[in-house]
Amino acid sequence: MQNNSLNTAAGVKATLLSYARSEKAAVLSRFFKTGPGQYGEGDLFCGVTVPQVRSVARQVLDIGRDEIEILIQDDLHEVRQCGFFILVEQYRKQPPKRAEIVDYYLSRLYRANNWDLVDLSAPKILGHWLLNHDRSVLYRLSESTVLWEQRAAVVSTMTLIHRNQFDDTLALVKKQMQHPHDLMQKANGWMLREIGKRDRSVLTAFLEEYAARLPRTTLRYAIEHYSAEERQYYLKKK
Repeated sequence: MQNNSLNTAAGVKATLLSYARSEKAAVLSRFFKTGPGQYGEGDLFCGVTVPQVRSVARQVLDIGRDEIEILIQDDLHEVRQCGFFILVEQYRKQPPKRAEIVDYYLSRLYRANNWDLVDLSAPKILGHWLLNHDRSVLYRLSESTVLWEQRAAVVSTMTLIHRNQFDDTLALVKKQMQHPHDLMQKANGWMLREIGKRDRSVLTAFLEEYAARLPRTTLRYAIEHYSAEERQYYLKKK
């Protein structure tokens, strides 16, 4: 239901700040590595939980694009998160506008500048869209110099995996197999693990060919649901 008191970015932000807790903000800042030289350096948290942010987003489905832009450009992590959650909800509930939403989302991916912002939006917007549309955008994103766009490419395929469509995920993992960043290694391993949940034989075949070349982080994530004996078998291939 639309909450008319939240029909501006300022109203949305004020509502989010009413939930803010300084002790929670301190925990989130540490968890999302916002210190000097860390991947989230400079990101600012006010201490609002994801369920609270999502609840606010669901009350403002009719908010305009200009207001969403203000949210997405905000310095506060939770305010940006709310902007992306609004896009997720608009995409879900406004099918005629999906192409427009996807285009806008792609143009603002650089503002999804922490892994949770990517992971909570990319599969639900881009991933769903690509079930029935050209997937070349995944490979363009994977070649980006922006870490968050690279992560969005592979994480978006979660939606494809859940439809037992694995080829793009495997191709992207191979393409970025030697990525130096921990967040990409984890994302690749996570998606491989998701494939294994749907079809263990596909993952096993991939590991038999590539386990020795996978970064250890990726491999550990990928084999999490294998038996202890099987995990040791693949780890010894390194």
